[in-house]
Amino acid sequence: MSTPARVAVAGIGLATVAVLAACGTKTPQEQDKGGAIAVEASDDACKVARTQADAGTITFEVTNKGDRVTEFYLYAEGDRIMGEVENVTPGLTRRLIVEVHEAGEYQTACKPGMQGEGIRDAFKVTGQADKQVGTDTKLADATKSYQRWVNSQTGALETKTAEFVNAVKSKKVDQAKALYPVARVYWERIEPVAESFGDIDPKIDSREDGVAPGEKFTGFHRLEKDLWVTGLRPDSAAIADQLLADVKDLVSRAETLELTPLQLANGAKELLDEVATGKITGEEDRYSHTDLWDFRSNVDGSQAAVAALRPVIQERDASLLTTLDERFAAVDKVLAKHQAGDGYKLYTQLTKADIREMSEAVDALGEPVSQVSEVVAGQ
Repeated sequence: MSTPARVAVAGIGLATVAVLAACGTKTPQEQDKGGAIAVEASDDACKVARTQADAGTITFEVTNKGDRVTEFYLYAEGDRIMGEVENVTPGLTRRLIVEVHEAGEYQTACKPGMQGEGIRDAFKVTGQADKQVGTDTKLADATKSYQRWVNSQTGALETKTAEFVNAVKSKKVDQAKALYPVARVYWERIEPVAESFGDIDPKIDSREDGVAPGEKFTGFHRLEKDLWVTGLRPDSAAIADQLLADVKDLVSRAETLELTPLQLANGAKELLDEVATGKITGEEDRYSHTDLWDFRSNVDGSQAAVAALRPVIQERDASLLTTLDERFAAVDKVLAKHQAGDGYKLYTQLTKADIREMSEAVDALGEPVSQVSEVVAGQ
């Protein structure tokens, strides 16, 4: 899901913990000498307490003192997302832990209303830090396992998107409608990976009210509107071709993406935030009302990331793992009530009580999932 005008979300930020103290490398304890970097976000400002940090694990504590929901990002050159935390509601404080193992010029950004380019400022990283996967074999294995899973999902995404596109171009409306939520399953499972490439997500997944000024409404949701609301339009075939081209671009980039342990942990939480900000409200698939397919897929993606990190969580905080298993099972149980054949009920078929029950289950799951990044970072 692309929240309104969200240029690139969830870039599941690069994150690692250096464990050696030689050659400029910082241990978590050394890195944290200055404590977490406080960020005071408001509707018209983004005050970052420190604008410089040593390479390694960097922690931001973002407090929203405004009246609008906000997001916080750390960007590298070219708007590459190193890490982000979203759905920071007024009065809430959220923690973002990222790894930046190379010195350089970066940017911090708050996005009041989760819109636009954000309120940005320069942020400098000095020194160098070892990558966590280079010093911890269990974390290295976790990232490799998750990367294999991502590759399987991107391959399926390309195949199912091609089927959907062919149906649109052949003007087989009923077939295209049936294929739409199926193709999106694979997109929604790996969305944090896709969103780490800032230019792809808006083209594939922006909703109409999220399109930046001067940009064209494209991707899944444009075709969704064509199929369910306006009828196929003269440029629908061209939009479909562009969607497939963008998906192929994503598949190619994902093959060479170097994932880090905290990318997995942050991504697991981001996917649940996706559920809370779009699927629960019915905003995501507002024309087809196939939101529960996306809901299921976001939860699957979150669970896959946690599963890859399971040996590490078991070793460092077994009680947290037990809670995670219980909360994922609770969400599965709630979703199972709304299955219909091989898919799910339409959002419009849900009662207010249904929506409240799902929201409560996701909120209960989100709390322990938010702790995974701290476990992985060794904090």
